[in-house]
Amino acid sequence: MNNQRAPARLIGLVTLAVFINYIDRGNLSTAAPLIQHELQLSATQLGALLGAFYYSYVLCMPATGWLAERFGAPMVLAGGVAVWSAATALTGLAGGFASLMALRLMLGVGESVAFPCASKLLAQAVSVEKLGLANGILGFGYLLGPAIGTLLGGLLMARYGWRPVFMLFGLLSALWLWPWLRMRVGAVPRGTEERSRQGPAMALILKQRALWGAAVGHFASNYTYYFILSWLPFYLIRARGFTLSSMAVVASWAYLLNAVGALAMGALQDRWIRAGASASIVYKGVMAASHVFAVACMIGMVALPERASVAALFVFGITSGASYPGLFAIPQIIAGPEATGRWVGLQNAAGNVAGLIAPLITGVIVDRTGGFGTAFALAAAVNIVGLAAWVFILPRVQPLDWASAYTGRG
Repeated sequence: MNNQRAPARLIGLVTLAVFINYIDRGNLSTAAPLIQHELQLSATQLGALLGAFYYSYVLCMPATGWLAERFGAPMVLAGGVAVWSAATALTGLAGGFASLMALRLMLGVGESVAFPCASKLLAQAVSVEKLGLANGILGFGYLLGPAIGTLLGGLLMARYGWRPVFMLFGLLSALWLWPWLRMRVGAVPRGTEERSRQGPAMALILKQRALWGAAVGHFASNYTYYFILSWLPFYLIRARGFTLSSMAVVASWAYLLNAVGALAMGALQDRWIRAGASASIVYKGVMAASHVFAVACMIGMVALPERASVAALFVFGITSGASYPGLFAIPQIIAGPEATGRWVGLQNAAGNVAGLIAPLITGVIVDRTGGFGTAFALAAAVNIVGLAAWVFILPRVQPLDWASAYTGRG
């Protein structure tokens, strides 16, 4: 396998893994109205289930970043896929709230490997001027997952019920292991694997202002995304009067536009950087613009009539998708191959605290207010915090000199 094809195949399979990852984590949202009715769950219980995944996901992610650098990202990623495929399939056999909770926690453990491993592999195999497109492709994969999962899952659940769909999707997910275990990850142009494993200590990474700026910004981006991902099907059906099938179509279009936005912006960012633009201005500017659009779209989705509300949802899909290449390209550039696994493990863990908060808080708000207005207003406010983090807390996007950081210079 030549050097051109090796990164392409690697990017393709890693993208397929995160595509599957997001289908499997999002299926509960699609099935939420059916599960709530069958198991007689309150909105607060449903919110707890939607958020449970993120408890184990967040707690395990720093450890899986370390594991990816200590034992190699390829095998750690394979183990995670096996665990989350089993959890998805077994969800179809769940008998109540407690078993669903346990399986969602198991799913979070398995899926926690995905982004530390993916970012580690991209930082090793892809040059800086091509990271935008590589992460745009990755973003297209994980953002396309909810589009396909919601459409296909919603249509199948409407016909066959939610239990068979979980079992089917879990079994299909496990098939990814066959091509992955047959692939050999080639040479890494931006640093050797041995050097990568001897990178900066976790304590040194935690001292970096860039980590905390990216972590806060990542949290704000994720809060809105997971609020929409977790509650959009329920909102469209219960608050806007959509049927399950019509909800699946509208939501899947929103997720598809999200994915297209990521792919297009990844390519544009690489083009701007190759033309001489500052990577810092390009990445920080796109992140800031995305949050400005998100504030307007959150207000529009709840305040406008049905057609305009759906239009606001679609605009949010495109503009939020445009920010996703930067979420991981920024730490890949700053941390480099030596520390990307652990850096992304920490940043993504902090960012995914939003997954713990957004679904549960929304469920409580809906129970107490009987509507979604306050929940959308809160999502808009969180985006203002994200805007400040990317613009003012995150320093210049450029590689850290870890040797100077070790000695306190620079």
